[in-house]
Amino acid sequence: MSENNILAVILAGGKSKRFGNEKIYAKLGNKTLIDHTITKLKKNYSEILVISNNENINLKQKDVYLTQDLIEGHLGPLVGVVSAMEWIKQNKKKYNWIATYPCDTPFFDESIISLIKDCPKKFKEKLFFIKNENRRHNIFGLWSIELKETLLSDIKNGHRKVEEWANKTGCKIIEAQTQNEYSFLNINTKEDLEEAEKKIK
Repeated sequence: MSENNILAVILAGGKSKRFGNEKIYAKLGNKTLIDHTITKLKKNYSEILVISNNENINLKQKDVYLTQDLIEGHLGPLVGVVSAMEWIKQNKKKYNWIATYPCDTPFFDESIISLIKDCPKKFKEKLFFIKNENRRHNIFGLWSIELKETLLSDIKNGHRKVEEWANKTGCKIIEAQTQNEYSFLNINTKEDLEEAEKKIK
């Protein structure tokens, strides 16, 4: 399977309540949080789609696009996923899969990208997530476009939690053996950002 069959999607639709303002613009070192993620993904995907309800996000990079949630109300990552699938349809793209990544996990190991991209070559399932040290990370995932109609219907019927929906639908969990102890460090608060700053000095 060609890697060009996979669209990279950054889920940035959260309200940043705990952070206090739009955290994707927060600086870590000399880059914003979202730029840390974009830099890693651009090495591995031909196009990147950012899902955010902030219309004022300024994405200057080539082949990086922006779309908003298909359904209003900040209803969570599942809506972001189905919004990406709809963007593919509306823009007549040829992708069969979307690979999802968080906007606030700047230290994730790039070996995770390879793990995600290799899933369709190795397994027959339509939905995959990464696990590390017995903890599942449901934003690091790979989703078949074939799931779109089921996902949209279930969202309209009240499904909001990724793990519950994935377990109901069926998914495969892939173990990530990363040497980077900070791979899954989320930046949720200003204090988290201060701790992250110490790790890059």
